[in-house]
Amino acid sequence: MAEEYREALLKKDDYYENCPGCKVDQLKELKKGFPFRDLISIWIVVLCTALPISTLFPFLYFMIRDFGIAEREEDIGYYAGYVGSSFMIGRALTSVFWGIVADRYGRKPVILLGTIAVVIFNTLFGLSVNFWMAIITRFLLGSLNGLLGPIKAYAVEIFRAEYQALGLSTVSTAWGLGLIIGPALGGFLAQPAEKYPNLFSKESLFGRFPYFLPCFCISLFALVVTIVSCWLPETLHVHNEKKTSSNDSYDALEAATGASKGDETRTDDKGRKPSSNESLLKNWPLMSSIIVYCIFSLHDMAYTEIFSLWAESSRKLGGLGYTTEDVGEVLAISGFSLLVFQLSLYPYVERILGPIPVARIAAALSILLLSSYPFIAMLSGLGLSILINCASIMKNVFSVSIVTGMFILQNNAVDQNQRGAANGISMTGMSLFKAVGPAGGGAILSWAQRRRNAAFLPGVQMVFFILNAVELIGVLMTFKPFLAQRQDKPRNGTA
Repeated sequence: MAEEYREALLKKDDYYENCPGCKVDQLKELKKGFPFRDLISIWIVVLCTALPISTLFPFLYFMIRDFGIAEREEDIGYYAGYVGSSFMIGRALTSVFWGIVADRYGRKPVILLGTIAVVIFNTLFGLSVNFWMAIITRFLLGSLNGLLGPIKAYAVEIFRAEYQALGLSTVSTAWGLGLIIGPALGGFLAQPAEKYPNLFSKESLFGRFPYFLPCFCISLFALVVTIVSCWLPETLHVHNEKKTSSNDSYDALEAATGASKGDETRTDDKGRKPSSNESLLKNWPLMSSIIVYCIFSLHDMAYTEIFSLWAESSRKLGGLGYTTEDVGEVLAISGFSLLVFQLSLYPYVERILGPIPVARIAAALSILLLSSYPFIAMLSGLGLSILINCASIMKNVFSVSIVTGMFILQNNAVDQNQRGAANGISMTGMSLFKAVGPAGGGAILSWAQRRRNAAFLPGVQMVFFILNAVELIGVLMTFKPFLAQRQDKPRNGTA
């Protein structure tokens, strides 16, 4: 009888009157059908913040060359790494702060500030006239763009339980697409006066600033996203009023029945669920998933930087001799294929296998794939084009599958009132590792290109060997006892 009464109370519309999170929960109960609108909203916000992260990689090689700071061609990758890392360093310093702000004041203010930062500082980066201006504008863009952590929490909270995995998959899909479409835009739109002389003269703004056009297009898109985001609902629960009598009845019922349900719910000595304000640093399911995520993020960022620099390097240095437009074509094809995979296949694969097995399989296959890259570089013509496109598609599908699995584990490890801070810690760790990625990747590529005649792993073979070593470490860390999962069900809308 008590169980029937408990279930009846759970089904009541028992919410706080002025709480935005409760209003969202009410709407979720009333919503039926596929949540297209919410998916599109999250998709464009994440795409907005991901596009500027990697849009510079196809033209960074030429930008550093134009700055005239590198004395030798082999040194360009070294300086390019610092520009690529400055964004992540800025984000690493502020991610926890933005997560705390999102937990205290709401997800929406942080999202809006992040999109505004893209509008301003991405535009200024495109107008950079020297090496230091490029570094400073990228650093400020990373420091003020703290929305990725809160948007992951938002993606869990805005959907009904059956669509929460799809929501997080949408975040990682949009993120992965941004890291691909961004470089594609950079490849197609950089140096427009040289590529499209009939449309852009050398005396025009885009001729005098050859790398401004891709940045301007992304900033324009970010402006539109900022306006649209003003209508996003807030999902944070703010409970300042006294609970209704129905809630009090529910608490009393929980206290009475809690002892008999010890195998289902953690309780304190009063029979109630304990507070979830325990230290996040002591939450091993959260921290272990963040550490694994950081290792894979280091690998992915280093690969993103290395791929473009390697593809644009001359044949004599072991590269492909591609132009920015060639690299853009490869990444555009990869982006479209990634979108199809994540929206059609990943949710089913994850539901059958689970996030951890999917991540392990994807990482293992990624190691085999990267081992083939130095041999692909020996080809030319149509064979090279087909194989490098197929390899790029598979590599990006594997990377996003891993990231999605880590997102699911992290958000399932905490309750809602700690989710913003948890994602902030995740963003800080990931940003620190990703800051190492471009700097380390650029330095390793420059070093490897100077040892083309070495007896052991000559030239770019050493680069892909090091990338595989990092990926292997990530695979090993996905096994017990290192990686743990939370056993009880998180509260406040987590699957």
